[in-house]
Amino acid sequence: MNKARRNPVNVFAAHAVLIVYTLIALFPVFVIIVNSFKTRKAIFREPLALPGSDSFSMIGYQTVMKQGDFVLYFQNSMIVTVASLFFILLFGAMAAFALSEYRFRGNTLMGLYLALGIMIPIRIGTVAILELMVQTGLVNTLLALILVYTAQGLPLAVFILSEFMRQVSDDLKNAGRIDGLSEYTIFFRLVLPLVRPAMATVAVFNMIPIWNDLWFPLILAPSEGTKTLTLGSQVFIGQFVTDWNAVLSALSLAILPVLVLYVIFSRQLIRGITSGAVK
Repeated sequence: MNKARRNPVNVFAAHAVLIVYTLIALFPVFVIIVNSFKTRKAIFREPLALPGSDSFSMIGYQTVMKQGDFVLYFQNSMIVTVASLFFILLFGAMAAFALSEYRFRGNTLMGLYLALGIMIPIRIGTVAILELMVQTGLVNTLLALILVYTAQGLPLAVFILSEFMRQVSDDLKNAGRIDGLSEYTIFFRLVLPLVRPAMATVAVFNMIPIWNDLWFPLILAPSEGTKTLTLGSQVFIGQFVTDWNAVLSALSLAILPVLVLYVIFSRQLIRGITSGAVK
Protein backbone atom coordinates (compact mmCIF):
# COMPACT_ATOMS: atom_id res chain seq x y z
CA MET A 1 0.00 0.00 0.00
CA ASN A 2 1.43 3.35 -1.05
CA LYS A 3 1.78 5.92 1.67
CA ALA A 4 -0.24 9.06 1.17
CA ARG A 5 1.91 12.05 0.39
CA ARG A 6 1.51 15.17 2.43
CA ASN A 7 -0.31 17.93 0.63
CA PRO A 8 1.86 21.10 0.88
CA VAL A 9 -1.27 23.25 0.97
CA ASN A 10 -2.66 21.34 3.96
CA VAL A 11 0.68 21.47 5.76
CA PHE A 12 0.94 25.22 5.18
CA ALA A 13 -2.63 25.74 6.38
CA ALA A 14 -1.99 23.68 9.51
CA HIS A 15 1.12 25.70 10.33
CA ALA A 16 -0.72 28.96 9.66
CA VAL A 17 -3.55 27.98 12.01
CA LEU A 18 -1.01 26.95 14.68
CA ILE A 19 0.80 30.27 14.37
CA VAL A 20 -2.47 32.22 14.64
CA TYR A 21 -3.56 30.31 17.75
CA THR A 22 -0.11 30.81 19.30
CA LEU A 23 -0.24 34.55 18.68
CA ILE A 24 -3.72 34.79 20.18
CA ALA A 25 -2.64 32.83 23.26
CA LEU A 26 0.53 34.91 23.74
CA PHE A 27 -1.11 38.29 23.17
CA PRO A 28 -2.14 38.80 26.85
CA VAL A 29 1.39 37.85 27.90
CA PHE A 30 2.78 40.36 25.41
CA VAL A 31 0.52 43.12 26.77
CA ILE A 32 1.56 42.43 30.37
CA ILE A 33 5.29 42.41 29.58
CA VAL A 34 5.11 45.53 27.41
CA ASN A 35 3.17 47.53 30.01
CA SER A 36 5.58 46.48 32.76
CA PHE A 37 8.16 48.76 31.11
CA LYS A 38 5.90 51.83 30.99
CA THR A 39 5.04 54.67 33.27
CA ARG A 40 1.70 54.59 35.06
CA LYS A 41 0.20 57.22 32.78
CA ALA A 42 1.31 55.38 29.64
CA ILE A 43 -0.26 52.13 30.87
CA PHE A 44 -3.72 53.67 30.96
CA ARG A 45 -3.26 56.10 28.05
CA GLU A 46 -1.89 53.65 25.46
CA PRO A 47 -2.01 50.08 26.84
CA LEU A 48 -1.28 48.43 23.48
CA ALA A 49 1.57 50.72 22.41
CA LEU A 50 5.23 49.84 22.78
CA PRO A 51 7.21 51.82 25.38
CA GLY A 52 8.85 54.90 23.91
CA SER A 53 11.49 57.32 25.09
CA ASP A 54 8.92 59.32 27.05
CA SER A 55 6.98 56.34 28.42
CA PHE A 56 9.74 53.82 29.21
CA SER A 57 10.22 53.18 32.93
CA MET A 58 11.78 50.50 35.14
CA ILE A 59 10.05 51.75 38.29
CA GLY A 60 7.91 48.62 38.51
CA TYR A 61 10.87 46.23 38.62
CA GLN A 62 12.71 48.50 41.04
CA THR A 63 9.71 48.49 43.36
CA VAL A 64 9.39 44.70 43.16
CA MET A 65 13.03 44.22 44.14
CA LYS A 66 12.94 46.75 46.98
CA GLN A 67 9.53 46.10 48.55
CA GLY A 68 9.19 42.59 49.97
CA ASP A 69 11.56 39.70 49.37
CA PHE A 70 10.79 38.79 45.77
CA VAL A 71 13.70 36.36 45.52
CA LEU A 72 12.41 34.43 48.54
CA TYR A 73 8.87 34.36 47.12
CA PHE A 74 10.19 33.05 43.82
CA GLN A 75 12.25 30.42 45.63
CA ASN A 76 9.27 29.27 47.68
CA SER A 77 7.11 28.94 44.56
CA MET A 78 9.81 26.93 42.80
CA ILE A 79 10.26 24.57 45.76
CA VAL A 80 6.53 23.99 46.18
CA THR A 81 5.87 23.55 42.45
CA VAL A 82 8.82 21.26 41.69
CA ALA A 83 8.31 19.09 44.78
CA SER A 84 4.57 18.81 44.17
CA LEU A 85 5.07 17.83 40.52
CA PHE A 86 7.66 15.23 41.51
CA PHE A 87 5.33 13.53 43.98
CA ILE A 88 2.33 13.83 41.64
CA LEU A 89 4.20 12.13 38.81
CA LEU A 90 5.81 9.51 41.06
CA PHE A 91 2.76 8.43 43.06
CA GLY A 92 0.37 9.02 40.17
CA ALA A 93 2.42 6.83 37.83
CA MET A 94 2.75 4.08 40.43
CA ALA A 95 -0.99 4.07 41.14
CA ALA A 96 -1.80 4.14 37.41
CA PHE A 97 0.55 1.22 36.77
CA ALA A 98 -1.09 -0.83 39.52
CA LEU A 99 -4.61 -0.11 38.25
CA SER A 100 -3.76 -0.80 34.61
CA GLU A 101 -1.48 -3.81 35.09
CA TYR A 102 -3.00 -5.85 37.91
CA ARG A 103 -6.53 -7.18 38.07
CA PHE A 104 -7.94 -7.42 41.58
CA ARG A 105 -11.31 -7.14 43.28
CA GLY A 106 -12.30 -3.51 43.50
CA ASN A 107 -10.03 -2.38 40.67
CA THR A 108 -12.79 -0.48 38.91
CA LEU A 109 -14.15 0.99 42.13
CA MET A 110 -10.68 2.15 43.11
CA GLY A 111 -10.27 3.88 39.76
CA LEU A 112 -13.65 5.58 40.13
CA TYR A 113 -12.81 6.64 43.68
CA LEU A 114 -9.59 8.28 42.51
CA ALA A 115 -11.43 9.94 39.62
CA LEU A 116 -13.79 11.65 42.08
CA GLY A 117 -11.00 14.06 42.88
CA ILE A 118 -11.33 15.48 39.36
CA MET A 119 -15.02 16.25 39.81
CA ILE A 120 -14.94 17.39 43.47
CA PRO A 121 -12.67 20.42 44.01
CA ILE A 122 -10.30 20.12 46.94
CA ARG A 123 -11.15 23.64 48.09
CA ILE A 124 -14.45 22.32 49.45
CA GLY A 125 -12.45 20.74 52.26
CA THR A 126 -10.44 23.86 53.08
CA VAL A 127 -11.68 24.06 56.69
CA ALA A 128 -10.89 20.40 57.37
CA ILE A 129 -7.48 20.75 55.70
CA LEU A 130 -6.67 23.81 57.81
CA GLU A 131 -7.68 22.01 61.01
CA LEU A 132 -5.53 19.03 60.04
CA MET A 133 -2.52 21.25 59.35
CA VAL A 134 -2.99 23.05 62.68
CA GLN A 135 -3.13 19.75 64.56
CA THR A 136 0.01 18.45 62.84
CA GLY A 137 1.90 21.72 63.23
CA LEU A 138 2.36 22.25 59.50
CA VAL A 139 0.80 25.70 59.24
CA ASN A 140 3.18 28.26 57.70
CA THR A 141 5.36 25.57 56.18
CA LEU A 142 6.01 24.76 52.53
CA LEU A 143 5.38 21.09 53.32
CA ALA A 144 1.70 21.87 53.92
CA LEU A 145 1.38 23.33 50.43
CA ILE A 146 3.27 20.43 48.87
CA LEU A 147 0.97 17.88 50.52
CA VAL A 148 -2.19 19.70 49.46
CA TYR A 149 -1.06 20.21 45.87
CA THR A 150 0.07 16.58 45.61
CA ALA A 151 -3.36 15.41 46.75
CA GLN A 152 -4.97 17.88 44.34
CA GLY A 153 -3.02 16.67 41.31
CA LEU A 154 -3.08 12.90 41.88
CA PRO A 155 -6.60 12.19 40.54
CA LEU A 156 -5.91 13.75 37.15
CA ALA A 157 -2.48 12.11 37.00
CA VAL A 158 -3.88 8.65 37.70
CA PHE A 159 -6.72 9.15 35.21
CA ILE A 160 -4.41 10.20 32.34
CA LEU A 161 -1.47 7.89 33.02
CA SER A 162 -3.58 4.76 33.51
CA GLU A 163 -5.03 5.17 30.02
CA PHE A 164 -1.58 5.50 28.49
CA MET A 165 -0.15 2.59 30.46
CA ARG A 166 -2.87 0.28 29.19
CA GLN A 167 -1.47 0.88 25.70
CA VAL A 168 2.01 -0.37 26.64
CA SER A 169 2.64 -3.78 25.08
CA ASP A 170 2.08 -6.72 27.42
CA ASP A 171 4.67 -8.68 25.43
CA LEU A 172 7.34 -6.15 26.39
CA LYS A 173 6.52 -6.39 30.09
CA ASN A 174 6.24 -10.18 30.02
CA ALA A 175 9.61 -10.38 28.25
CA GLY A 176 11.11 -8.37 31.07
CA ARG A 177 9.62 -10.72 33.64
CA ILE A 178 11.01 -13.72 31.77
CA ASP A 179 14.44 -12.07 31.87
CA GLY A 180 14.13 -11.81 35.64
CA LEU A 181 13.36 -8.11 35.96
CA SER A 182 11.49 -7.05 39.07
CA GLU A 183 8.20 -5.17 38.87
CA TYR A 184 9.96 -1.99 39.97
CA THR A 185 12.54 -2.35 37.21
CA ILE A 186 9.81 -2.97 34.63
CA PHE A 187 7.97 0.09 35.88
CA PHE A 188 10.93 2.48 35.92
CA ARG A 189 12.94 1.19 32.94
CA LEU A 190 10.32 -0.12 30.52
CA VAL A 191 6.98 1.57 31.19
CA LEU A 192 7.87 5.12 32.27
CA PRO A 193 10.02 5.92 29.19
CA LEU A 194 7.10 4.94 26.96
CA VAL A 195 4.63 7.26 28.71
CA ARG A 196 6.83 10.38 28.82
CA PRO A 197 4.39 12.41 26.66
CA ALA A 198 1.60 11.66 29.12
CA MET A 199 3.80 12.59 32.08
CA ALA A 200 4.75 15.88 30.40
CA THR A 201 1.05 16.58 29.86
CA VAL A 202 0.27 15.88 33.52
CA ALA A 203 3.17 18.07 34.62
CA VAL A 204 2.05 21.05 32.55
CA PHE A 205 -1.61 20.72 33.51
CA ASN A 206 -0.69 20.67 37.21
CA MET A 207 2.09 23.24 37.21
CA ILE A 208 -0.02 26.22 36.18
CA PRO A 209 -2.71 25.81 38.91
CA ILE A 210 0.00 25.25 41.52
CA TRP A 211 2.19 28.16 40.41
CA ASN A 212 -0.71 30.62 40.14
CA ASP A 213 -2.67 29.50 43.19
CA LEU A 214 -3.49 32.12 45.80
CA TRP A 215 -6.08 30.30 47.91
CA PHE A 216 -4.00 27.75 49.81
CA PRO A 217 -0.87 29.93 50.28
CA LEU A 218 -3.12 32.61 51.79
CA ILE A 219 -4.71 30.10 54.20
CA LEU A 220 -1.93 27.63 54.98
CA ALA A 221 1.30 29.63 54.55
CA PRO A 222 0.68 33.39 54.84
CA SER A 223 3.82 34.21 56.84
CA GLU A 224 6.56 36.31 55.28
CA GLY A 225 9.02 33.43 55.13
CA THR A 226 6.66 31.04 53.32
CA LYS A 227 4.87 33.37 50.93
CA THR A 228 4.71 32.22 47.33
CA LEU A 229 5.18 34.51 44.35
CA THR A 230 1.47 34.95 43.71
CA LEU A 231 0.75 35.76 47.36
CA GLY A 232 3.76 38.06 47.62
CA SER A 233 2.57 40.04 44.60
CA GLN A 234 -0.64 40.93 46.45
CA VAL A 235 1.32 43.41 48.56
CA PHE A 236 1.17 45.82 45.61
CA ILE A 237 -2.63 45.60 45.42
CA GLY A 238 -4.32 47.80 48.02
CA GLN A 239 -7.93 48.50 48.89
CA PHE A 240 -7.77 52.04 47.55
CA VAL A 241 -4.49 52.28 45.61
CA THR A 242 -2.82 49.68 43.37
CA ASP A 243 0.76 49.96 42.15
CA TRP A 244 0.14 48.74 38.61
CA ASN A 245 3.78 49.10 37.59
CA ALA A 246 4.86 46.72 40.34
CA VAL A 247 1.95 44.33 39.72
CA LEU A 248 2.69 44.02 36.00
CA SER A 249 6.42 43.65 36.67
CA ALA A 250 5.82 40.88 39.20
CA LEU A 251 3.46 39.11 36.79
CA SER A 252 6.02 39.37 34.00
CA LEU A 253 8.67 37.72 36.14
CA ALA A 254 6.19 35.07 37.28
CA ILE A 255 5.35 34.15 33.69
CA LEU A 256 8.94 33.21 32.80
CA PRO A 257 9.05 29.74 34.46
CA VAL A 258 5.76 28.75 32.82
CA LEU A 259 7.03 29.80 29.40
CA VAL A 260 10.28 27.90 29.91
CA LEU A 261 8.34 24.77 30.87
CA TYR A 262 6.18 25.02 27.75
CA VAL A 263 9.27 25.40 25.56
CA ILE A 264 10.95 22.38 27.13
CA PHE A 265 7.92 20.08 27.11
CA SER A 266 6.07 21.45 24.08
CA ARG A 267 6.73 18.45 21.84
CA GLN A 268 5.96 15.92 24.58
CA LEU A 269 2.85 17.91 25.54
CA ILE A 270 1.48 17.87 21.99
CA ARG A 271 2.20 14.15 21.65
CA GLY A 272 0.47 13.46 24.94
CA ILE A 273 -2.63 15.47 24.06
CA THR A 274 -3.00 14.16 20.48
CA SER A 275 -2.05 10.52 21.17
CA GLY A 276 -4.69 8.24 19.71
CA ALA A 277 -6.35 11.05 17.73
CA VAL A 278 -5.07 9.66 14.41
CA LYS A 279 -4.75 5.97 13.69
